[in-house]
Amino acid sequence: MKTNNQTVIVTGASSGIGQGIAIAFGKQGANVVVNYHSDEEGATSTLEKIIEGGGKGFIHKADVGKEDEVISMFEKATSEYGTLDVLINNAGIQKDSDFSSMTLDQWNKVINTNLTGQFLCAREAIQLFEAKKQASPDDKAIGNIIFISSVHDIIPWAGHVNYASSKGGILMLMKSLALEVAPKKIRINGISPGAIATDINDEVWKDEEKMKELMKLIPYKRIGLPEDIAKVAVWLASPESDYITGTTIYVDGGMTLYPGFVDNG
Repeated sequence: MKTNNQTVIVTGASSGIGQGIAIAFGKQGANVVVNYHSDEEGATSTLEKIIEGGGKGFIHKADVGKEDEVISMFEKATSEYGTLDVLINNAGIQKDSDFSSMTLDQWNKVINTNLTGQFLCAREAIQLFEAKKQASPDDKAIGNIIFISSVHDIIPWAGHVNYASSKGGILMLMKSLALEVAPKKIRINGISPGAIATDINDEVWKDEEKMKELMKLIPYKRIGLPEDIAKVAVWLASPESDYITGTTIYVDGGMTLYPGFVDNG
């Protein structure tokens, strides 16, 4: 699309995948709400790149796991732009631990941000979409939500039980919601990234030996970039993908293909 007049909220957009997605929408001319929790400098950098690319937007601090802060963010977005077209449910954290040593706080923080946060944001978006004039059966969608999950919504991950559980929850949250709102011409989909070169895992992709080990898990033999996810997100939010709902696209270089069997097992 050469022009994009959509209003988009991207949670966790101060770095990594969220930042890449926000910038991609900005380059198409969208209005982008750049959500962040603690990294104001990163969010400001994201917004600068959005504006450089021809888009508009503002940064908004909010903890997606807190209901009042989520509601305020959506109110600000609609006050500024009048409506909402796309929610990119991206914000997520890790609090890694062996299971027997995992504290309730480590469990709750990950579930609250990664799963409850996506629920709260999706609920507010759905309310805004439902308030729009209902589309006729032949019209395009009146709203889009894209859940950013992980290959660990289907790949178990020892030492990361809280994280993998949250991502598995996102998968069924996405599918169940998609089924519920499809008759209202609201589309819900997911993107599950594999290994992506972001700040959260730079100790791996910047280390030659660790990268060699990582490549054993990726048949396509390269680490992903935020732009790989961003391109899919922009397409999923566009009329070009209008007949797709309730689907997760795995952007993972083949990580979900059981790479141990690449040489006949």
